[in-house]
Amino acid sequence: MKSVTVGQLVTRIHGTSTRFVLAVTGGGSGAIAELLQVPGASRTLLEAVVPYSEPAMIEWLGGRPDQFCAEPTGRALAMAAYLRACRFGAAQSEGATGGLSARVAGVACTASLASDRPKRGPHRIHVAIQTVEATVSRSVELVKGRRRRAEEEAVAARLVLNAVAEACGLEERLDPGLAAEEHVDECRVAAPRSWQDLLSGSVETVRHGGVAGEYEQTPRAVFPGAFHPMHAGHRRMAEIARQRLGVPIEFEISVVNVDKPPLDFIEIDRRVGQFAPEQVVWLTRAATFEEKSARFPGVTFVVGVDTLRRIADPRYHGNDPAAWLAAMERIAARGCRFLVFGREREGRFVGLADLGLQPPLRDLCQQVPAEEFREDISSTALRKQD
Repeated sequence: MKSVTVGQLVTRIHGTSTRFVLAVTGGGSGAIAELLQVPGASRTLLEAVVPYSEPAMIEWLGGRPDQFCAEPTGRALAMAAYLRACRFGAAQSEGATGGLSARVAGVACTASLASDRPKRGPHRIHVAIQTVEATVSRSVELVKGRRRRAEEEAVAARLVLNAVAEACGLEERLDPGLAAEEHVDECRVAAPRSWQDLLSGSVETVRHGGVAGEYEQTPRAVFPGAFHPMHAGHRRMAEIARQRLGVPIEFEISVVNVDKPPLDFIEIDRRVGQFAPEQVVWLTRAATFEEKSARFPGVTFVVGVDTLRRIADPRYHGNDPAAWLAAMERIAARGCRFLVFGREREGRFVGLADLGLQPPLRDLCQQVPAEEFREDISSTALRKQD
């Protein structure tokens, strides 16, 4: 790997055909100045943003992350940047050449560095790259108290510029200036072509796992979820649903979300990896149950009462009761139904009767009795324990 100066690297970056969006949350912002100080930035840098405050970060991501400075948040920032790069890059290329020819990328950094008040936690930097082919994430914990803020910022900026260079297909790198005991932890997932097509929107569903020869079978029961992470409650729900319905339970994970960036390839790999090879997992672009019903007509959806509460909320249909009603009628017309699992909440069982559902959704639901399933466990709570 060839070492170069900042000016040399930025010149090489501007000489590539890659167009990218850069998002940094304060730490790493020095990379923006370095990119703009060298002529040619208009050929490569589509946008550079610094969502520094919590409201700005939430707006950029489309929702509140579990943690603001964390490796998954860096990847989510890079995905949001990549989506904007796709949109801006396509518009720029079509205006110039009549077709999309340039490679696009999203690069992001979230960091917790030295400030004007003591920090109890470690000083850390998370940098991520998102392209259509791969997701790359790098994290480093700095030795606390060794550097001043400006020096830590310089390390973060060089790591960001190295990520931009990688996204542009260059081999040259800057020396980030890390100490011997400071190590970069890297995670990289190169996506199979089917995942790339799913992210780009050229396909709507991808089937993962299952027994050979069953590919063409239409699922009869589908358990949608984020499975972030999958836990014992999910497994019990799937087993009880299999027994009650008398059919195999297949799972579905939507890579797109109503109010968050799509799942990146590292996240998809982790979530799919929780399932046994013989279990069928559908990866889709169906963010709503109306969309899921179009992908899987005639199925019974296995859902928890919290999910059903969201299905019943017109807020997910533009706060338009008429739009909500039309969506429910389409789900019913496609022959889909819901097998609903209640949950224990603060010593009280919450089930269908507590939701006050309106038709036609109410008529599509069947409750699993509390005697069969009564759990108080959530993926969100499990993530907070980690």
